[in-house]
Amino acid sequence: MNQLVHDIMTRYRSQRVECVDGTLVVRALGTTGHQRLLLRCAAALRAACPPGWEALVAVGVHLAPGRLVIPDFTVNRLAGDGTALAAEDVVLAGEVLSPDTQVVDRTLKHPLYAAAGVPYHLVVDPSEAEVAAALFELEAAEYVEIARGEGGVIELPRPFPVTIELSP
Repeated sequence: MNQLVHDIMTRYRSQRVECVDGTLVVRALGTTGHQRLLLRCAAALRAACPPGWEALVAVGVHLAPGRLVIPDFTVNRLAGDGTALAAEDVVLAGEVLSPDTQVVDRTLKHPLYAAAGVPYHLVVDPSEAEVAAALFELEAAEYVEIARGEGGVIELPRPFPVTIELSP
């Protein structure tokens, strides 16, 4: 087998397939370190959710017709048992950046979440020696940073108070 084909098949055997305006976006699921970090975030959010809300990982979100994305984690209002959430049920969309996903997460998904009216977007960046994070709140159809992690921890004031330990 050609080495390039082997490398591609090995790297992308587990994928996420998203659709943005008729274009398929195929992304790898992430490393085990990526999965551990997103689960730490989701677990902290789940423990702090008020009644009627939940935190989920890797669930599809219909942002608009022809736009289905899969955030790393969400906080959403309890919804039915469908295959994807409606954008209006999503309170927070979270993305853990990786070398393979950071361009899509920062330049494509960030404005798509805003256009769909998702109130909060949490971006976690493990590329630094100390994991960084920023929480953005939707104001007048654009996101404004309202919290930034320091010392491997981020304290979210909204949508409800929660502290997330970003480093193990």
